[in-house]
Amino acid sequence: MPHVIINVREEQRLVKRLQEGDKTSAREFYSLYADRLAGVCSRYITDEEDLKDVFQNALVHIFSHVADFKYRGVGSLQAWTTKVMVNESLKFLRKKEQHEIVQLDNVAVDEIDDDDPSISDIPPDTIRQMLSCLPTGYRTVLNLFFFEGMSHQEIAHLLGIKKETSASQLYKAKKVLLKMIRKYNDNNPSQP
Repeated sequence: MPHVIINVREEQRLVKRLQEGDKTSAREFYSLYADRLAGVCSRYITDEEDLKDVFQNALVHIFSHVADFKYRGVGSLQAWTTKVMVNESLKFLRKKEQHEIVQLDNVAVDEIDDDDPSISDIPPDTIRQMLSCLPTGYRTVLNLFFFEGMSHQEIAHLLGIKKETSASQLYKAKKVLLKMIRKYNDNNPSQP
């Protein structure tokens, strides 16, 4: 997901206007950040109706807590709003599928070699679809590890699982994803 490009002055002004309750600032914020935040949410939530609900809840949280936000330089607004979106997504998953992550720990995954297949010819929407096909537990750990940069210890604490379970979930998620990529590449050979 690309970063929103906004200069320091514009970002500081936007934060100030949001904190003052300026109605036009909410529309400006939405036009700048909504697509990126929806993309973050869709990494965790695959059902369209649930995604809309979680996205809306996150926006409500953002707008109702923006007064508490401390501006720390360029990108800090985007980082904070992304964190809110991730937290709202995880909160939803905890309520809806409370035990799915731990239950998946015992699922057998076919052994495949560790050679990384090429993804350069796979359209981004197809990659997103592959990710959305992963079981919730796998997808959640994979997102937290790769996209949010969390350690297995942090993931374990956040999700209420063991560190080893987080590592196992990530390993299995990667194996399943590699299998999907190989299948796609086998069915769609690249043209010379």
